[in-house]
Amino acid sequence: MPQRLTRPTRRVLEAFLDEPRREWYGLELIDATKLSSGTTYPILHRLESDGWLQSTVENIDPTAEGRPARRLYQLTGVGETAARQTLAARKDTRRGTRSLVPRAGGAA
Repeated sequence: MPQRLTRPTRRVLEAFLDEPRREWYGLELIDATKLSSGTTYPILHRLESDGWLQSTVENIDPTAEGRPARRLYQLTGVGETAARQTLAARKDTRRGTRSLVPRAGGAA
């Protein structure tokens, strides 16, 4: 689970969950979430280090394309499941429904 589930992190996860098989590059996510690059990229790195995302570098010829290769991010299977559960638990908590996710120090 990510160390923090901030509002910007939720926005990034929601973008990924809208199209769970899609590979996104950073600027697409910035446009989709309306977050700054200084917010988006640390979230991507954190989610990747937590195993929720995987990234690859696009296999292109930068000279032919006229741009550098992009780093592409995609949800992992674990990340998709965890993101759905985490966001659902968050919605339940906001509605006043008791969450099934255990809290630190005791009962669910």
